[in-house]
Amino acid sequence: MSLISARGLTVRHGAQTVLQNVDFDIDSGEIVTIVGPNGSGKSTLLRALINAAKPSAGSVKHKHGLRIGYVPQKLHVDATLPMTVRRFLDLPRRVSDVEAEAALERTGVPELIKRQLDGLSGGQLQRVLLARALLGAPDILLLDEATQGLDQPGEAAFYRLIEDVRNQMGCAILMVSHELHVVMSASDRVICLNGHVCCEGTPEVVSAAPAYRQLFGTGTGGALALYRHDHDHSHDCAHDHDHHEGHHH
Repeated sequence: MSLISARGLTVRHGAQTVLQNVDFDIDSGEIVTIVGPNGSGKSTLLRALINAAKPSAGSVKHKHGLRIGYVPQKLHVDATLPMTVRRFLDLPRRVSDVEAEAALERTGVPELIKRQLDGLSGGQLQRVLLARALLGAPDILLLDEATQGLDQPGEAAFYRLIEDVRNQMGCAILMVSHELHVVMSASDRVICLNGHVCCEGTPEVVSAAPAYRQLFGTGTGGALALYRHDHDHSHDCAHDHDHHEGHHH
């Protein structure tokens, strides 16, 4: 059975229909990315899938005992409230020092454990948020535009980290991407949303789909740039490095 399965999901805010008749499934270990223009209902879909937004029609079913890890877009922390990373990892459920250290180790930032949250850079904070989401050993990790505000190398590094987390922990990953044309190439499926599902498939299929091109244009800016995680390229050759740089921008 799927981890999360939606059928005919419709969400209205007042008179406005934000999502219409969306069918959605995500299975164990899958990486699914949702793309779409602003106002296309991406965050609403994510919220409906975790039962934080009520469907006006249709249904959302979770596998029994489903454990969800959630990485929000932004963290709203009261700056006047001093809080260390260690203390933050205790919310909403206290964890042992061993668990806290292991989670930060997994996201590559063990040295931040005693730091104040409000002193972290965007990239550091994302890794702390991810560490907190992983504490409950989730079956599925939901990321709502989690790389917003990171620069291109920071975004690439974060995608690499997500891919490693999936490989090590085996959890499914559902990402809402804020950049239409940057999608982690490890995505098994990309779902293109505009109030309804316009098209879905592998990243290659979606980027060639007429509905996608219609929405996002076919110029170079509209092409789906896949962020590739290549393990086989060498870092020592300057020529190779230039080639990659040119490739990514």
